[in-house]
Amino acid sequence: MAAFMVTFIFLLALTKAQNAPDDYLALHNRARAEVGVGPMQWSNTVATYGQAYAEKRKGDCAMIHSTGPYGENIAAGYYPEFTGADAVKLWANEKPLYDHASNKCVGGECGHYTQMVWRSSVRLGCARVPCKANSQFVVCNYDPPVFNTESISHQPIVVPSHPEEMPSAEMRKTSLRCFQRPNRENHDDGD
Repeated sequence: MAAFMVTFIFLLALTKAQNAPDDYLALHNRARAEVGVGPMQWSNTVATYGQAYAEKRKGDCAMIHSTGPYGENIAAGYYPEFTGADAVKLWANEKPLYDHASNKCVGGECGHYTQMVWRSSVRLGCARVPCKANSQFVVCNYDPPVFNTESISHQPIVVPSHPEEMPSAEMRKTSLRCFQRPNRENHDDGD
């Protein structure tokens, strides 16, 4: 029983550690550094917006975007250990699908990745909440959002809602979508 409790506490601490602002920032900034883009800063204002929206998804875990003033990536992991870090890694894995020279996706969806590394997006706020059936809902919001959405693919990834219907081991318990709002003016939230 003691070994079980130690393991449980370790896993709980590990999960919490992968959902902290520094974890979200480190993964975003690593992806940005790989392509020569400066780091983002954590914004409590943007994070508060994300948390408020995530709370609305607690009851249904629906992959619906907030359509608010920020760029937005969302993910739902259909298992309790799905972390914010897991979501960010999935978005970053779209990198090979983005052609920097043409500013277009090649061979698939890359809108999550482009929002992560968009040069003008300098403030980040993310949140994770548990939702139905041991699922986790993760949202990251970006300020300012991607402005030029015409040349970048933003088609949602559509996957079955039940993990057993997922087509591959990689995607068996994860669903992703992204959203960027064009034509938004820059603003500084001061944090």
